[in-house]
Amino acid sequence: MHVATFGEIMLRLKSPGHERLFQSPSLEATFGGSEGNVAVALARLGMQARFLTVLPEGQIGRECLRQLRGQGVDVGSVAVKPGRMGIYFFENGANQRPSNVIYDRAGSALAEIAASDIDWAKAFEDQNWFHLSGITPAISRGCADASLTAAVAAKKAGLKVSFDLNYRAKLWKYGAKAQDVMSEIAGYADILIGNEEDYQKSLGIEGPKDPGSGRINIGEYKALCARALERFPAATHAAVSLRESRSADSNDWSAMLASRQETLVSRKYSINDIVDRVGAGDSFSAGLIYGMGTCGSDQEVLEFAVALSCLKHSIPGDLALVELGEVKKLLEGGATGRVQR
Repeated sequence: MHVATFGEIMLRLKSPGHERLFQSPSLEATFGGSEGNVAVALARLGMQARFLTVLPEGQIGRECLRQLRGQGVDVGSVAVKPGRMGIYFFENGANQRPSNVIYDRAGSALAEIAASDIDWAKAFEDQNWFHLSGITPAISRGCADASLTAAVAAKKAGLKVSFDLNYRAKLWKYGAKAQDVMSEIAGYADILIGNEEDYQKSLGIEGPKDPGSGRINIGEYKALCARALERFPAATHAAVSLRESRSADSNDWSAMLASRQETLVSRKYSINDIVDRVGAGDSFSAGLIYGMGTCGSDQEVLEFAVALSCLKHSIPGDLALVELGEVKKLLEGGATGRVQR
């Protein structure tokens, strides 16, 4: 299967280990961003993955392209323009101190995009699937217009469309209402993905009454998925990640996948000593896409996606640097973490 994704990839600057930002005069520099993370995960699983974005001219943009190519991602349709690269600063939480993200992406090359900067018809040639997230339309009016244009073009070209509803309160600053923008794009999606907050804040769909309690009421999440599928008749599936958070580095992780015929719940993983949970949702999206292209049943699709995203929690950085065999081994019960010799 050939999958195209569209969004912003940023320079990620992280404090070492679990330090606060600027606690010591060092920052770890890597690249990351939701849709790019999905493309990398899919490429590492063996799928053909194409990433669509706008990068700035200059050394930083070129280095980003090199790293994406190095992971097997097709970057031949990336537009290059004058401008800057978006940045996000990250400090990794521990115990009762949550992780923190600070964005510095205003005026980035992608934020200044016009929908015509990418030839969508050409970009979607020979593709089967298109994936985007709610982060991109939150960046700027131009990004919102480009996201909608891309979704329309993808459907016209006959591609399946997955839409991760990622809600980022820190980004919706240009005057548009998130629910207005997101609901229009969601109307073109075959698969909706998110956690309970994403569905509520991005689409205005009623969700669980007390999601912050850390306890999952399966019935309330089933009702959330049913309301999403009722609201968006073009969608065949609604997926929701189920995170039960005991602390910043100890979570239970599972998910739900609803179709118009059934609602399924995955195995639950208890994840302790989390290394980095950033990108876990993106790897869940990648797992759903991969599974829907290769697995025989929705239950297998769901279990694959949850296993892949479980493994991402063990890897520093945005990217799910995971091999297909590692996911299969976890699915077969290999969860002990013993040294492989």
